[in-house]
Amino acid sequence: MQAFTTHQGLAAPMDRANVDTDMIIPKQFLKSIRRSGFGPNLFDELRYLDVGEPDSDNSGRPLNSEFVLNQPRYQGASVLLARKNFGCGSSREHAPWALEDYGFRTVIAPSFADIFYNNCFKNGLLPVVLTESQVEQLFAAVYATPGLQICVDLPAQTVTAGELSFSFEIDAFRKECLLKGLDEIGLTLQSSSAIKAYESARAAQHPWVFGAIKRA
Repeated sequence: MQAFTTHQGLAAPMDRANVDTDMIIPKQFLKSIRRSGFGPNLFDELRYLDVGEPDSDNSGRPLNSEFVLNQPRYQGASVLLARKNFGCGSSREHAPWALEDYGFRTVIAPSFADIFYNNCFKNGLLPVVLTESQVEQLFAAVYATPGLQICVDLPAQTVTAGELSFSFEIDAFRKECLLKGLDEIGLTLQSSSAIKAYESARAAQHPWVFGAIKRA
């Protein structure tokens, strides 16, 4: 998993509340578990004027020119600014996969759906919770200043955009995992020596168990 320390990037405003996971990545794209290749279909029903299909070429599809990510001023955005209850709906890890594959490193919103919030941390995507007033100020700044970049500093737990600067809270364990780029597998591998020692001792104490496993 990619570590997150400090990220500064162009901000794109997703100016609607209750954006659900089916809007983030529609259900027809959930067949794959590769974790990659979902970026072109992020917000598929909003980005395109036709219906997207898995493994299809998106280069010739008609674009919705009114959708924020299709507007020239937000090309290359890596910070997503959103409204309350972002990521609600069904639990699908494909949602943070699609956001990260598109190029987003962090999402800033007043609130997130619990499962989506947890899935973000498992995939190296930082969800930042600020107050509605603070998020409103960031929206106003993004709209007023083309090319505005937002800096998210995880060690300092701050969000900075121009003259605006806000602090955010984050669980200490999740913060440490993001800083080190550790998901559940990475955390487990940190104890690989202890695991190997345990298995060796167990094999010596109960060799018949391991013999049965080998025969199976």
